[in-house]
Amino acid sequence: MPKTIVMDMSGKQVGEIELPDALFGIEPNQAVVHDVVKNHLANCRQGTQSALTRAEVSGGGRKPWKQKGTGRARQGSTRAPQWTHGGVVFAPKPRDYSYTLNKKTRRLALKSALSAKASEEKIVVIDAIHMDAPKTKTFAAFLNAVNAGKKPLVITAEADQNVVYSGRNIPGCTVTFAGVINVYDIMNADKLVVDQAALQKIVEVFA
Repeated sequence: MPKTIVMDMSGKQVGEIELPDALFGIEPNQAVVHDVVKNHLANCRQGTQSALTRAEVSGGGRKPWKQKGTGRARQGSTRAPQWTHGGVVFAPKPRDYSYTLNKKTRRLALKSALSAKASEEKIVVIDAIHMDAPKTKTFAAFLNAVNAGKKPLVITAEADQNVVYSGRNIPGCTVTFAGVINVYDIMNADKLVVDQAALQKIVEVFA
């Protein structure tokens, strides 16, 4: 069973905690992690791109010149794709890129991502992440004290506005909550900075 130290917000070690093997000690499945990250990015796409086909651009209703006898190539419209201001061939249209994966696949990917971070010793457990008021400078000092890296993922048990507001202006820092963690954010982060209460909630929900 992997272990990690517990620190306070000043970076001082205050204890040690064991991480459950069911969630933090499995052999990571890279293929499943890749599938889930790809699915997450696809679901984030807006799919609002659009261009006009030759049927939709204005003009081109008249044949530009007669079919034969001019010495030029035959043309039926000035809005064909080879003409300036012509339509786009196979023009992209708004579409939905999202698709679903089954629950077992998503659960395995999450366990694989957490286990990978645990094996690399990139999980920092904090006894309590709390901010009395939104203060970016104080929050940045806390991240430096616990050696969170350039792209930390801060995970709290519940939505805490002071923590969210304190962390959102720090480049690379992401703040999320135990109930909505996802594989992409975990793999994209240098380190996971986890509130101890949030860790317990993650174990209860996902183990």
